[in-house]
Amino acid sequence: MGKNFRETLNEQLALDDDFKKEYDSLNAQYNVIKSLIYARKSKNLTQKGLSELTGINQSDISKIERGNVSPNLRTLQRIATAMNMDLKIDFVQK
Repeated sequence: MGKNFRETLNEQLALDDDFKKEYDSLNAQYNVIKSLIYARKSKNLTQKGLSELTGINQSDISKIERGNVSPNLRTLQRIATAMNMDLKIDFVQK
C-alpha cells in the first residue's frame, strides 16, 4: 500500500532541513489562503460571486486561492469588506 500525501510530507519534513525551511516559510501565505477560502465558502459565495462583489477578476481570485499570487493588504481588505467581514492580522509568539 502506498503512502498518502500527509505521510510523505511528514517524512520529507523530517529528513530534509532545506525542504522544511521552505515549507515553514510558506505557512503564513497558506494560512491566508485557507482563511480566504473558508470565509468565502461560509458566505456561500463562489469565486465568481466574490468577483462580482469585489470587482476583482474571478481568475485573479482563483490565482490567490491557488497560491499563485500573493495579495497585498489593500486587496485583502477589499475582499473582507465585500464579504462584510473585518480583516485581522496578528503577530503571535512562536
